[in-house]
Amino acid sequence: MLNKLKLVFVVLVLGSKFTIAQDFKASAYPDRIILTWAEDPTTTQSVTWRTDSTVSEAYAQVVKEESAPKIEKPLAKEYTAITTQLKGANYEKSNYHSVTFTGLAPNEIYTYRVGSGENWSEWFQFKTAPANEGETFSFIYLGDAQNDIKSKWSRVIRKAFATEGEARFIVHAGDLINRSNNDKEWGEWHYGGGFINGMIPSIPSSGNHEYFRDENKVLTLDPHWEAQYTLPKNGPEGLKESVYYIDYANLRMISLNSQMIVLDSNSIKIQATWLEEVLKNNPKKWTMVTYHHPIYSTAKGRDNKEFRDLFKPLFDKYHVDILLQGHDHTYSRGQNLPIGVSGKVGGPMYVVSVAGPKMYKIDVEPRWMDVFKEDTQLFQVISIKGDDLSFTAYKASGEIFDSFKLKKTAKNKAAEFIGVRK
Repeated sequence: MLNKLKLVFVVLVLGSKFTIAQDFKASAYPDRIILTWAEDPTTTQSVTWRTDSTVSEAYAQVVKEESAPKIEKPLAKEYTAITTQLKGANYEKSNYHSVTFTGLAPNEIYTYRVGSGENWSEWFQFKTAPANEGETFSFIYLGDAQNDIKSKWSRVIRKAFATEGEARFIVHAGDLINRSNNDKEWGEWHYGGGFINGMIPSIPSSGNHEYFRDENKVLTLDPHWEAQYTLPKNGPEGLKESVYYIDYANLRMISLNSQMIVLDSNSIKIQATWLEEVLKNNPKKWTMVTYHHPIYSTAKGRDNKEFRDLFKPLFDKYHVDILLQGHDHTYSRGQNLPIGVSGKVGGPMYVVSVAGPKMYKIDVEPRWMDVFKEDTQLFQVISIKGDDLSFTAYKASGEIFDSFKLKKTAKNKAAEFIGVRK
């Protein structure tokens, strides 16, 4: 009996160690494959992946999808990757490789793979953006992942994909992980997204948990960010690839770095000046801005007043349609701030959401919130069809929790709220 108990104890301990010891180490085989955009989504597509440091030269192959099994070279065009090394104090060095496919045709499905030598990924598919700005499309918006990423967040992004498998991109509103520069947590994040990241481009915004202070107490963005995401370099100097915009069909999606806005007096001015130019010279019908820290919070003691005072007038002046936010680990949305909405109102719709399991209580008077929810993991699907936009917030179960419609009546005017989506 004693021996049996010892055996059970050993099995439990080893099982526990096995779970804890999953470290997502790199190998010669490509992993953490993720699509982003660095350039025009109609004719280009960027892909980034990781290997161990033994792989110093890597490649990507791409060909238009013809549904035929013969797709290797010479049919597929091969690109040599740009390779950079990432090394941290708490994890082994690894190499990240990136390629931007160019000269693609708009609104076409392509298939690609990445690798080198005998080690290649499977063939993935992606679809380029339409040249026709009136084309109908949808995308997914996710709030913070942050904690228990593999265990509890993964089911949310996977349910989002199951619900809207034809989504053209995924917006992540900051705090993708909990501890900056922690390779294991980034491993969990990539594991959770899995093949989805290799098929649907990501548009990530950095949050406070993507930052740390270095030995000189300088606020520093996790080096994984630049290594694993190949993003537009159209932002201001010193903030490129954490502040940027992407034009997709008739939408301009703008990503701000709110951690630097709320903690750096110089950065807030730089980003405000840059944002005004991007909004002023915006040819697109729809405009959305994503960032991490809400300018109207749902939590007591969280009031980003300086951020709000400087940026809200820009959102109003240039007719931003929706603000996609995170940070407060609740769901809320409201318009015509700060008094709430009734009937048709033009003006930005402010949304806060959370995809991961960390939750807060709504601890402020809900004056600006028309809808709010606590203790619920959610994902959102936004669809645009010409002058009409539909927004649907789903619980992790797939049950619809909230929905609304907006209608664009003029380019130089924010979309009107036309009621709950039916």
